[in-house]
Amino acid sequence: MKSVLLLNASPLGADARGHALALRAVDNLRAAHPGLRLLARDLSRGGFGAVDAAYAHAIIGGAGPEAPAFRRSEALIAELEQTDALVISTPMHNYTVPAALKLWIDLVLRAGRSFGFRDGRKVGLLADRPVLVVLASGGLIGSGARQPDHLTGYLTDVLATIGIGAPQFLCLEGLARAETAQGVLAGARARLDALPVFGRAAAQRAIAS
Repeated sequence: MKSVLLLNASPLGADARGHALALRAVDNLRAAHPGLRLLARDLSRGGFGAVDAAYAHAIIGGAGPEAPAFRRSEALIAELEQTDALVISTPMHNYTVPAALKLWIDLVLRAGRSFGFRDGRKVGLLADRPVLVVLASGGLIGSGARQPDHLTGYLTDVLATIGIGAPQFLCLEGLARAETAQGVLAGARARLDALPVFGRAAAQRAIAS
């Protein structure tokens, strides 16, 4: 593994608690793969493109990848093509992905570029790679949850569409309760360190070998 792409979709930026765990995962990867290159993108800052009229006309008209309207989309897809692992830090907003991550998705999923069609079904054109999604939520989203989760299934389908399967989800649940937030974070750190590929145990095995 030579490079990893880190996406942060939290409006809190570097101060997001999920982002700190995502960086820990990157550190574990670096321990296992010395010289690993990190490409980081803070999606909440914007400035990486828009699905505007020009983009829509280029899609409808079947414009090639060199079309000016696709310049930002091409840059985002190229980031995926140039990296070997993907780490996404995102909050859950209103049961699903925040607007910044949705825009990234809309620019990266492009027919003829990141996915094609076979027998009427979408087929990914990008290489598969390990993926970790650090998901932060104020409420519960797992067992015993009282709110719907339209994020994990949706993001799994999105990644599969471009050829990336089996993402690992590390969920930080119940962060809205200050009295339990620290315990939630400690438990998440322990679960992260035990994960294959992104955990400390995996890094230690790689170093030992």
